[in-house]
Amino acid sequence: MDKIFLIIEREFKSRVQKKSFLIATLLVPLLFPAVIGGLAYFAIKEKQNSGPRELMVVNEMDSLTLKSNDDFKINFLDNPLEQALVAFNESEDFGLLYIPALDIEKPEGIVLYTKTTPGPSVVGDIENLLERHVKELKLAKYEIDKETLSKLNTQIALDTRLSNEENEQSSSSGLASSIGYITGFLIYMFLFVYGGQVMQGVIEEKNSKIVEVIVSTVKPFHFMLGKVVGVASVGLLQIIIWIAIMGGIYLGAGSYLGLNDTREAQIEQVSKTVGEDSEELKKSFAENPKIKKAYEQISNIPIVTIVISFVLYFIGGYLLYGALFAAVGSAVDTPADAQQFMLPIMLPILIGFFGMSMFVFDDPSGSMSFWLSMIPFTSPIVMMGRIGFGVPIWELALSILLLVGGFVFTIWLAGRIYRVGILMHGTKVNYKVLAKWFMMKN
Repeated sequence: MDKIFLIIEREFKSRVQKKSFLIATLLVPLLFPAVIGGLAYFAIKEKQNSGPRELMVVNEMDSLTLKSNDDFKINFLDNPLEQALVAFNESEDFGLLYIPALDIEKPEGIVLYTKTTPGPSVVGDIENLLERHVKELKLAKYEIDKETLSKLNTQIALDTRLSNEENEQSSSSGLASSIGYITGFLIYMFLFVYGGQVMQGVIEEKNSKIVEVIVSTVKPFHFMLGKVVGVASVGLLQIIIWIAIMGGIYLGAGSYLGLNDTREAQIEQVSKTVGEDSEELKKSFAENPKIKKAYEQISNIPIVTIVISFVLYFIGGYLLYGALFAAVGSAVDTPADAQQFMLPIMLPILIGFFGMSMFVFDDPSGSMSFWLSMIPFTSPIVMMGRIGFGVPIWELALSILLLVGGFVFTIWLAGRIYRVGILMHGTKVNYKVLAKWFMMKN
């Protein structure tokens, strides 16, 4: 056991003392918000500077009159469609919209011609433009004025609440989905990053012959276990520092903006800033149901449960996959040789990520969501996607228990390959050879 701890210490110190670790640890919490904010800024700027798209229109329905707006500059053509297509192909315009004589009860046959496939948002904008005009024609046909229509239109904001025998509290499926996606994606990314580090480290040490010196005093399985746990310790330290930095940024920004005060204090702060209209705004702010609901939903987020679960699933998922990455690294001589063995490792990770997107956000308590969050190969990602929606304690405990059994099994399996593969050089390795190494007796 002492030798395993020495290997863990060696792996930990050798990685933590690198400048790259310090730079990545300090920059990542700042880099992600900066990248997201920068992309959002450029997206808004591009939208503002792009101007309206030139859109030719051949309209055979006189009662439907399109008008230019901020998105499209409409140029009507009186030519037949065939001649209009020739003119469009010779122009620099974005598209040609053909509107035949329509039955407004069943508007079919409208075609948009473009030189490249348009984005879904552009197609949606044109569809919305046409739907608004067809809707106006229907209002005129059925003699319904806009005021009556606005009275008929009803919007209902459903107030979702979690209820149990003790109390009830407000919930938000949008907030739960956002938390689940972010934490699930981080687990997905960390599995590849730290698993790749283990595999790369094993290949380098195997080629440098250092490992042959080490295994003369330490069993290969103990060496593999120490290496996997050592890198896990580095990753765990990095995550804890990131949580601390981002928590500090959140609290600092909240304090600066007054978001950490009580709701009454914020009301008072806002009231002071607006001066003479303070009483009216104070009353409006206090009685605003959306603000009250948002505060209640944010305060009901189980932050502690999410953070603890994230750490547990990161450790469990990493140990499960890290052992497999180490086994692959021990079997090959170069990273290029490892590519043939990556698919069986990557496939369950991808299934977990896509399963989270397809099943969890649609029905977090459904059977597929449940079973994917129980299978150890997919549970680190899928359970993090579910946890924001509220998961029964017994499901969480069972999932973690199965994950522990899963990484114990993969470490045992990987260890049997590692003990032989780490000493082999120049061998053409395939799945048959790996099976032979696995079955080989001590």
